[in-house]
Amino acid sequence: MKQQHTQQQQQQQQQQQQQTQQQQTQQQRIQQQHQQQQQQTQQQTQQQQHQQQQQQHQHQQQQQQQQQQQQQHQQHQQHQHQQQHQQEQQQQQQQEQHQHQHQQQQQQQQQQQQVYHLVSEVYDGCMRWGV
Repeated sequence: MKQQHTQQQQQQQQQQQQQTQQQQTQQQRIQQQHQQQQQQTQQQTQQQQHQQQQQQHQHQQQQQQQQQQQQQHQQHQQHQHQQQHQQEQQQQQQQEQHQHQHQQQQQQQQQQQQVYHLVSEVYDGCMRWGV
């Protein structure tokens, strides 16, 4: 009973993250294609570094799979072979992860802030130089 309640809270938080990431994807589409690919690659590198340090209990792994599906959705604009390579790396790392939920949520929020900051910088640069 207690575990079900915890999972419901996790799903609600996951929906909020999906909304945030959808907004980021819309902002990215305004930019030029080559800058967009560069940005997503940087985002991917940051998240892989965080995930190498993460360790978490098995029943919470479901939430991380949902997060990876959102990343794959953003990667659709990249070339196909890059997309497959990054997904394979993520799946390997996912099997080695174990960590408590509250730490993981903090790291996810930090990642979103970093990506949003990166998007804002590139977007401002595009507007300033008229790209």
